[in-house]
Order: sequence, then C-alpha cells, then structure tokens
Amino acid sequence: MSQWKERTRPNRLERRIEFPSYEETRDFLDKLGKLCEKSKRYPDISFGKTYVNLTLKPGDDSLDEKIAELDHKLALEIDKLIS
Repeated sequence: MSQWKERTRPNRLERRIEFPSYEETRDFLDKLGKLCEKSKRYPDISFGKTYVNLTLKPGDDSLDEKIAELDHKLALEIDKLIS
C-alpha cells in the first residue's frame, strides 16, 4: 500500500494511478466498478484520459472517524487490479 497516502481532516486514503493509454484507463475503471459492486464499498473517483484519482473515506464523514480495516482491504484489492 505504499502508493496510498493516508490523510487527515477528514481521514482518508488517496491514490493517483496513471496509465499509458485511454484504453487501459477504461479497462481499469470497468474492473474497479465490478470490485465496488461486489464489495459494496464505493470510493470517490475522478479521472482523465490516462489517470484515475481515488479517495477512500470512512462511512461517516466525521473529521474524527478513523480509516477502517475495510478501507485498507479495499485499497489492497484495488492494487491487485493494476498488476
């Protein structure tokens, strides 16, 4: 998880993933969508032609809410989609 950055206020995990082509970006987003449906966890996503920015936040938007183990597990599953 070295590429994920843990941030505070509010607590969250963030990662930017860059791809060599639009097709690879699109393939990743399709896989990510299936993973999210399966896990019932949905990161905030922004993307462009060759990049995807992801933010995983606790279920509660409280500033004090800690990153859950489920968020760390989802981050690891997302990492597996890239390799």
